[in-house]
Amino acid sequence: MIDPSDDEQFSKAVFEVDRQRRQEAEAERDLAAVVLETLRGSVWHTTNSERYTGIVSEGAILPEPPIPDRDRWGTGVGTIGCPYVRSVGGVSLFDFRDFDSEVYSEKYPLSSWREFVPYRSGWGEAIWIEIDVSQLTRGFISGHEILERWKAEHVSNRFLPLIEAAHFGALPVKAFRQVLHVSRECGKVLQLADALAPKGK
Repeated sequence: MIDPSDDEQFSKAVFEVDRQRRQEAEAERDLAAVVLETLRGSVWHTTNSERYTGIVSEGAILPEPPIPDRDRWGTGVGTIGCPYVRSVGGVSLFDFRDFDSEVYSEKYPLSSWREFVPYRSGWGEAIWIEIDVSQLTRGFISGHEILERWKAEHVSNRFLPLIEAAHFGALPVKAFRQVLHVSRECGKVLQLADALAPKGK
């Protein structure tokens, strides 16, 4: 016979797992709201800690960094899923200067921008780099301009309409305004210390 206490312990364990998952989901939603408020009004690039170390070492964000395709966003189905900005040789940026999440999501319900804010779930963290576009004398294309270019070229490569901007060519660290770190483990936004931030080159 099955001891009734076993059923009770199993039910308690299931309830506890469910409770923890709900708490984690709520915490992530709260963190996403804080991160989005921080990002609003500026242009950003997002990456993870390991790749950020490579950016600092290189002195720039490269359009084609030495990252395997399998580790890139949108290439799980092969080159057909290659994001538009990458397909035209650009560095992908988030243009949050005039961003209202509710209005935007109503207009573009299929946009996957929430996969990146506060961080990609597979990473559990993100490095957000604010870009000073005034330092980019050429090569920067706003989200509006990229959308018009995408329409004119009649291509099917995916991108985030209006909020995905681009920089053509290496984007130097001297254009970094601030660098933030967000992680599931920490649960808040941290500004990287000066010792960890890149030095202008």
